[in-house]
Amino acid sequence: MKETATSHIAFVIAAGIVRPVMNLLMNKKWEGLEKLPAGGFIAVPNHCTEIDPLVVGHLLYNQKRMPHFLAKAGLFKVPVLGAVLRATKQIPVERSSGGANRSLQLAKQVVDEGGAIVIYPEGTLTRDPELWPMKGHTGAARMALESGIPVVPMAHWGAHEVLPRYAKRLHAFPRKTSRVIVGAPVDLSAFAGRPLDKATLTEATNVIMDAITGLLATLRGEQPPAVRWDPAAHNQSTHGRFIERDGGPAAGDNGAGVEDAT
Repeated sequence: MKETATSHIAFVIAAGIVRPVMNLLMNKKWEGLEKLPAGGFIAVPNHCTEIDPLVVGHLLYNQKRMPHFLAKAGLFKVPVLGAVLRATKQIPVERSSGGANRSLQLAKQVVDEGGAIVIYPEGTLTRDPELWPMKGHTGAARMALESGIPVVPMAHWGAHEVLPRYAKRLHAFPRKTSRVIVGAPVDLSAFAGRPLDKATLTEATNVIMDAITGLLATLRGEQPPAVRWDPAAHNQSTHGRFIERDGGPAAGDNGAGVEDAT
């Protein structure tokens, strides 16, 4: 998964299109960039709008770190988009256990070679009514604990005003501000030497989600909920679209596209 001349050129072309658009749509305020590790790392941002990957990718690319996302395998079949994803070496995620493990192996290769892999622990756009981070999946924690890879929490706020969750059109005016804050790598040393069973991975994932939520609380200047939103407790699907309509929930099959593999 090393960056080839082809993938580098593909990134340059994609960035040449995306960066001017992002700069046109939003002011940006980035904090904590000095906390990005010199070597490979796993970035774990919150997920509240479908343009989140562009926000995070913009930040990483500007720091000369090529962003690699775990993206739904179906997106690689979409004309044009699929070609861009393949050319920039994004990582397809299958829903099967074997497919998820393969995705995490590819992600580990990227990090081992000094790259930045982006994993959304929530797995899809948050179901929380107030857009706080919800219960996380364990893929990022597993990869970090298996290999000692740094996990860098990130939080952003403001892009959801440009494209609200599951909206079909942009709200470009008045111009919004996208704020992103990068935190220090999450301290997972308490889990060293423990078996990577469900209890350990769940506990480590909660530590990661706490770090993301804390950063978002700083950006929002608000207190997060005392209990993190759990879709299962609210009879919601853990993947795909989820839209509140007329006071009641409606679920569909089209997810946000970038996710945790497990």
